[in-house]
Amino acid sequence: MPGFEWSTAADQRFNVNLSILFTELPLLERPAAAAAAGFSAVELWWPWIDSPTPARSELDALKKAIEDAGVRLTGLNFYAGQLPGPDRGALSLPGEESEKFRANIGVAADFAASLGCTALNALYGNRVEGVDPAEQDALALENLALAARAADRIGAILLIEALNKPESPLYPLVSAPAAVEVVDKVNATTGLGNARFLMDLYHLSMNGEDLPAVIDAYAAKTGHVQIADNPGRGAPGTGSLPLQELLGRLRKAGYDGWVGLEYKPGDRPSAEAFEWLPREARAAR
Repeated sequence: MPGFEWSTAADQRFNVNLSILFTELPLLERPAAAAAAGFSAVELWWPWIDSPTPARSELDALKKAIEDAGVRLTGLNFYAGQLPGPDRGALSLPGEESEKFRANIGVAADFAASLGCTALNALYGNRVEGVDPAEQDALALENLALAARAADRIGAILLIEALNKPESPLYPLVSAPAAVEVVDKVNATTGLGNARFLMDLYHLSMNGEDLPAVIDAYAAKTGHVQIADNPGRGAPGTGSLPLQELLGRLRKAGYDGWVGLEYKPGDRPSAEAFEWLPREARAAR
């Protein structure tokens, strides 16, 4: 499998998404596994898919596992429903799911703050049959403004992500321009300016977008980048995306934030899914 050139990898700050990698292990063992693989930073989808407000003991246990592993939590999703599963967020869904999202905002922000995490991702949610999309969009803006204010309270940014239409056909933000439009609306509503685009190169490539053009247009509004190869959503080198070249272009465009490894390990232990990246390039400098 082709490796990244060291000169390129040395310029990146990689973190491991523990909701898609190391999932063969219990949640509380994953931070230490990432550290053993050489990484110093991790990110997570909301780990408690059935509960936006888990017991304090559960929150404390995860905080301790992250601290004991000596890794830094650099990104956390707000409650997003059944993810992995059929859901793609809760904040634009009228009724119970929206209420769960609101109940989660303070919990997620406080948990992030307790670990020095400064990026919170808010997945928009699927379109609901029989509900006016304009009603969902109004609710979404209201909830995203609440989330942006909570993020601002802890000195964090709010991330808004574009997904891909083939895998998320009911999700409305399936292009970079669509997600960035929401980012701009949130910033205009709150006046805080802390909403940012989450640029997932895998999702955008699945949508057939011109990735160099997206990078050039939106690098300045990007708060986080995630990668996986395409096809297959595997490790870099398993597909045909020129990820090394794209990450270099992002650096030249001024992006110096984290690059989240959000890919599937394939039919092998997650610890074996990083051979594309020299070990000395895994710990953030």
